[in-house]
Amino acid sequence: MVNANVLTVTNKNFDQIISSGVVVVDFWANWCGPCRMLSPIVDQLAEQFAGRITVGKVDVDRESELASRFRIMSVPSLLFFQDGKLVETSVGVKNLEELSSIVSPLLS
Repeated sequence: MVNANVLTVTNKNFDQIISSGVVVVDFWANWCGPCRMLSPIVDQLAEQFAGRITVGKVDVDRESELASRFRIMSVPSLLFFQDGKLVETSVGVKNLEELSSIVSPLLS
């Protein structure tokens, strides 16, 4: 499950990671079937936009403070940040095309 293009996000490094550029953060849980379905798609997104966006994953069971901070009620939830500001949220499983269509405009 380790992908060189995907960072492990924790409460300690979160603010630094989202501070600049376009960042996609996947809030997930080990026990969540849809999260396991979305995980390879998030990996593909990270590869497709490598060098242009940052992609990270937050395990909501280990980082409950972050999940509370962003009012994550269901997983998987993807949060899209641009220069530290939350600009888009996606809940549930989406395909690569749908996620790319959220990321692409943020890069222009």
